[in-house]
Amino acid sequence: FKVFEDPFDGYSFSYPGSWFQVRGAGADCFFRSPVNLDESVTVDVSSPSSSRYQSIEELGLPQDAAQGLLKQLSTEFMSTRLGVRREINVLSSRSRVDGDGRLLYEVEVNAKSFATNNQMAILPQDRVMKIEWDRRYISVLGVENKRLYQLRLQAPERTFALEGDDLRRIMDSFKISKI
Repeated sequence: FKVFEDPFDGYSFSYPGSWFQVRGAGADCFFRSPVNLDESVTVDVSSPSSSRYQSIEELGLPQDAAQGLLKQLSTEFMSTRLGVRREINVLSSRSRVDGDGRLLYEVEVNAKSFATNNQMAILPQDRVMKIEWDRRYISVLGVENKRLYQLRLQAPERTFALEGDDLRRIMDSFKISKI
C-alpha cells in the first residue's frame, strides 16, 4: 500500500501500490486498479465557499446519511435506456471514531443493474432481464474545516468477496485533518 496525502484539502488514505491516479475525473482525487477498472476509490470534498458543516451529525444518524447516499446513487445510476432496471440497497450504516476522536459515518451499498437485450419485444418471455453488473459501494463520511469529506470505494461484488480485507484497509486508513 501507498499513502496519498492532500495537505491543501486536509485528508489522506492508503491505496494498493499497483493502482494509478486518474486526472480530470471530476472528484478531488481518483485512483483505479489497472487490472480491474471497476475497482476504484475517490474522494470528494465540499466547497469551502458553499459549506459550513460543524459536525457529521448535521447529516442526521448514520441511517439518515445512508438514505442520502442512496438517493445520490439512484440519481447517478439513472438510465434512459429501455429495458434497464437498477436495484440499490443499503447493506449497513454505522458510526465510528477515528484515531483523532473524530466521528465518521460508514455506509455500504449494493447496486445492481439488470437489462434485456430485446427491450422492444412484444411478449414478456422475450424480454428476459439479465444482470449487467453487481457492485459494492462503501463510503466514509466526515466533517472538518467546515467541509464534508467523502471517500467512496467501488468494487464488483465478486472482487469484494475476494479482496474485502484489503479494500476495508483503504476505508479504515481515511484520515481528515484540520487545515
